[in-house]
Amino acid sequence: MEAIVLAGGLGTRLRSVVPDLPKCMAPINGIPFLSYLIDHLTTEGITKFIFALGYKSDEFIHFLNKKLPNNNYSIVIEDEPLGTGGAIKLAANEASSKDIIALNGDSLYKANLNQLMQFHLQNNSDCTLALKPMHQFERYGSVEINDNATIASFEEKKFMETGFINGGVYAINIASFLAKALPNQFSLEKDYLEKHASEGKFYGNIQEAYFIDIGIPEDFAKAQIELL
Repeated sequence: MEAIVLAGGLGTRLRSVVPDLPKCMAPINGIPFLSYLIDHLTTEGITKFIFALGYKSDEFIHFLNKKLPNNNYSIVIEDEPLGTGGAIKLAANEASSKDIIALNGDSLYKANLNQLMQFHLQNNSDCTLALKPMHQFERYGSVEINDNATIASFEEKKFMETGFINGGVYAINIASFLAKALPNQFSLEKDYLEKHASEGKFYGNIQEAYFIDIGIPEDFAKAQIELL
């Protein structure tokens, strides 16, 4: 399996605690967060990485040379912020597989990627989201699914007693994704998933697994303990 890792985020909300690094390079117990993510992906069977870089991309080069000495990775660099969708579109040109894993570089969701990909292929899905069950949350929007596991709707952020959130891990059919009339700069969530959900070709795969997003100082501090 191949994975596109979105690692171009500015980390604006983390500036108070990590002022001079890209978000996914923020140190967790002295180790870049991205290192934990790569370890998980390798364990799950990812053999080729495509890193979509942007802000301070030079910070990644030395790290990746040491972390992945077999050079089983490539990089694409955004000249300007392209959004999550635009970054995947750019990185997809480096992919050699028909279907690929894509994920956010600033969160760690320990989903079973083989299960996700098999579910994706069995349903001939355009895009399959790994959905994390969550309780008493309001930081994230929620995802509603139909009885056949197709995505029904995306709900705005509000307090929910229980529900499913988009874990930021996707299985994507490259051909169907690139066939959409999408600009070079766009949001995967708003301009692709929400806009085309009614077509019935997006599926949700529910997985109860560890999840943390280090995008805010509180969760960055939490990661220092949980990932020790």
